[in-house]
Amino acid sequence: MYILGINAYHGGASACLIADGRLIAAAEEERFTRVKYWAGFPILAIEYVLSEAGITAQDLDHIGISIDPKANLMQKALFAFRNRPTLGFVRDRLSHSLKTGTLKTEFAEHLKVDPKSLKAQFHNVEHHRAHMASAFFVAPFDNAAILSVDGAGDFVTTMWGTGQDNKLDVMDEIPFPHSLGIFYTAVTQWLGFPKYGDEGKTMGLAPYGEPKFIDEMRRLVRIQGDGTFELDLDYFVHHAEGATMTWGGGEPSLGTLYSAKMVELFGEPREPRTEISQRHMDIAASMQVMLEEAEFALVRKLQSETGRKVLCMAGGVALNSAFNGKVLPQTPFEDIFIHPAAGDAGTSLGVCYYIYHQILEQPRAYVMHDAYTGPQFSNDAIQRVLEQQGLRYECLDEPDLVQRAAGIVAQGDVLGWFQGRMEWGPRALGNRSIIANPRRDDMKDILNARIKHREKFRPFAPSVLDEATGDYFDQTYPDPFMLKVYGVLPEKQAEIPAVTHVDGTGRLQTVEQAHAPLYWSLIKAFGDLTGTPVVLNTSFNENEPIVCKPEEAVDCFLRTRMDALAIGNYLVVK
Repeated sequence: MYILGINAYHGGASACLIADGRLIAAAEEERFTRVKYWAGFPILAIEYVLSEAGITAQDLDHIGISIDPKANLMQKALFAFRNRPTLGFVRDRLSHSLKTGTLKTEFAEHLKVDPKSLKAQFHNVEHHRAHMASAFFVAPFDNAAILSVDGAGDFVTTMWGTGQDNKLDVMDEIPFPHSLGIFYTAVTQWLGFPKYGDEGKTMGLAPYGEPKFIDEMRRLVRIQGDGTFELDLDYFVHHAEGATMTWGGGEPSLGTLYSAKMVELFGEPREPRTEISQRHMDIAASMQVMLEEAEFALVRKLQSETGRKVLCMAGGVALNSAFNGKVLPQTPFEDIFIHPAAGDAGTSLGVCYYIYHQILEQPRAYVMHDAYTGPQFSNDAIQRVLEQQGLRYECLDEPDLVQRAAGIVAQGDVLGWFQGRMEWGPRALGNRSIIANPRRDDMKDILNARIKHREKFRPFAPSVLDEATGDYFDQTYPDPFMLKVYGVLPEKQAEIPAVTHVDGTGRLQTVEQAHAPLYWSLIKAFGDLTGTPVVLNTSFNENEPIVCKPEEAVDCFLRTRMDALAIGNYLVVK
């Protein structure tokens, strides 16, 4: 039985295919179009996942999308009656509903197939149920509390419940327009980061400040006695003027979310690419503290009401790794699972497993131990690209490749590492990565000058052998998806300065030999050479989506000042 899940008309358009409960392939459309966060209908991602299985659209048994225009109709009507939103807001919502309400027609038109040739049943899965399914049904736990928090989807911003075996139950939700995701994005915009997906920049800026504006933030977000929250909507415009966003193909564009009253509270917004003052840093720190206060209230409420020991999380806010790393130390939860593509991209997987388990009542059959779900390429295909570019290369067996690559990194050079299947989600996890020496205190500046060209306040991440995690960090709970921030032990911060943030933390990836054997071997070899089983890992790209194909890896290698490229079994050294 083949089930195709789709996330469309949101940022991070994606497709996922499962067969009899096993994940076959999943990828974001941006990796094929080369436009970050591409929004629209993910034609290329669909074609890829079908090709991975060797099937056509006519072979699919079920097709679903993570939007249900029929969901929460009463709430939408009441909202419109009470708030009388602008005509533009209504027109934007109506256009979106019309597109997503005719999935079979849309699918057939985009894939250029006759609708009559499709045997699949079509499903609209409510957005947050897809998020919840993406977190629980592939987790290594059969009993958990589940929390989904994002901007908004199907007129809901937050949903929580429980999962048991092959069923999830929704306990409650917080409706639009009260949204932690919108709060975080609005202040991010005020701070001068207006592009879709810029929230990670503010999270990186926050440790440079002090939460001096927390009282002002508590005006924006009010935590309720029952552990939920409300926004003071006077500081926002999304409920009246609408959070306008491009739904068609291309990079998402999000309208301004804050109102004149927020400008009165904080002053004139920072112009993009201008100086960042200490005041801006303090406001970023205050926003992060406010988000954590509200999330902790939700998480503790959920644990208290369910008594569960496991927490599964998804939604765009679940990408806030600074909060995620504090959950286990500061709550009664003992285990946690966060989907590697926790944002809207991951809902395509949630759709697949919601259909398979919740609707079709099939038993659990798959655990997501790694995020390597994308395209892979043969050595022959890689060799053709290298020769087309006229590059000199060596062909090495894996042990020799690992040793040579580790030596290159140990001597302080920057290595492109392109291996196996592409990762799913926003993090490079050792298959489409740039690897560098974390022991050099100048490596962050080297990477920014030569390749990444990022803001100086943004940190780089460590990948550490799973078995060595406790030697370098204050927690040992595994995180193969790089979604949690842990404290770097004080005595180790001088050893790995390039991946230690200003507040003494690191957003780490723990690497297990069983699930990432080649990458584990590289880190192990680097550790044998230097005494440090940790490498700096950043995404293989330069202001673009993470590279997918060998051609893109070689192009990035050639146009930047990377020193070497290990691609398949080939090593290229400049």
